[in-house]
Amino acid sequence: MLPNTGKLAGCTLFITGASRGIGKAIALKAAKDGANIVIAAKTGEPHRTLPGTIYTAAEEIEAAGGKALPCIVNVREEQQIVDAVEKAVQKFGGIDILVNNASAISLTGTLETPAKKVDLMMSANTRGTYLASKICLPHLRKSNIAHILNISPPINLNPIWFKNHCAYTISKYGMSMCVLGMAEEFRGEVAVNALWPQTAIHTSAMDMLGGAGVEQQCRKTDILADAAYCILTKPKSFTGNFVIDENLLREEGIKNFDVYAVSPGHPLLPDFFLDVDPNTLAMKMEAHGASPVFREGKKIESAKHEGPDGAKHEGPDGAESAAVKPLGPVAETFKIIQGAISEDVVRSTQGVYLFELSGDEGGTWYIDLKNKAGSAGIGEPPVKVDVVMSMSSGDFVKMFSGKLKPTMAFMSGKLKIKGNMALAMKLEKMMTQFSSKL
Repeated sequence: MLPNTGKLAGCTLFITGASRGIGKAIALKAAKDGANIVIAAKTGEPHRTLPGTIYTAAEEIEAAGGKALPCIVNVREEQQIVDAVEKAVQKFGGIDILVNNASAISLTGTLETPAKKVDLMMSANTRGTYLASKICLPHLRKSNIAHILNISPPINLNPIWFKNHCAYTISKYGMSMCVLGMAEEFRGEVAVNALWPQTAIHTSAMDMLGGAGVEQQCRKTDILADAAYCILTKPKSFTGNFVIDENLLREEGIKNFDVYAVSPGHPLLPDFFLDVDPNTLAMKMEAHGASPVFREGKKIESAKHEGPDGAKHEGPDGAESAAVKPLGPVAETFKIIQGAISEDVVRSTQGVYLFELSGDEGGTWYIDLKNKAGSAGIGEPPVKVDVVMSMSSGDFVKMFSGKLKPTMAFMSGKLKIKGNMALAMKLEKMMTQFSSKL
């Protein structure tokens, strides 16, 4: 890990979203130098699921050697930022560094993202970053340190990074555009940079978005804290950069990155926005054995289904459905899947999957690995769907026959997933059993 140098001793850092996760990790790293930390975050009372408050973070910062000022700040509220900045200047005499870390996320498509969530991401990510920067800048311009650091990605205009979560990408790129604009506007006075991880980072947000075991595919927040520390201790002339944590730390001489892994030696999940060619990213993920994990999505209720062999099948509610005999590779695949379903598979999976296929044999198909003895076929099951997968019929056959890895399909945009990703990952494991019979 990157050693502390003491360069931030006595400096005042205003960090949004510093009550937990990446923000707190950056705060603790600076605190070891004896820095002053303004914890600008929303959580004043213990959250029912998320760890930490601004006050517990303050205790940790002071135990690490720093001074803390906990402030209730929702970056969507301009006056709360103004009040916190005034308190910081009054207590510590100024502000030397601003870290725009607070962020909201919803990895959902355009039709699945309600206006309320769009407004949340735009106002917290883009607008919040802009306002915090604007309000802190008069004080930063008086500092000899003078840094703004946004936790946002390099701007990659490949459409793959927009098509599955357009609103989120726009909001994060808004933070990055603040770097482009402000780095030039305040060149020579205030350094403005962005920092983004090479791999997924284990935070509370990742736990909520991911399925069981996702933390094993992540690095700890320590790597971003070390990279941030490296940036913030550079001169003002280091500005306008979009820094990737691992690249910077390698330049600083760090060679052992296992120390940053939650599970050293375990394959890591690459982060979004980094590769120009999404197929390159997908192949990297496949080579590493990692899978992207999301939870957000919508559940669907519907009421008819039929077997892949054209026979009538009894559904979970005992009803019969009309018989239509589909032909071709997709129907054959579902017929084999139906024969491979066992009570053990149903008991261990407990999920209902809907497939929206395009092209030849396009339409709606399902696999029920939750109810009774399980079933598979064309149409929609009369029960709630846990996972919806959209792809071409050709890619579906390739995926279930083992010729196309689900991870590669997802990251290259061939597969779209909505719903419970933990169950989606379970199905991926089941594919190994199915593919041996296809």
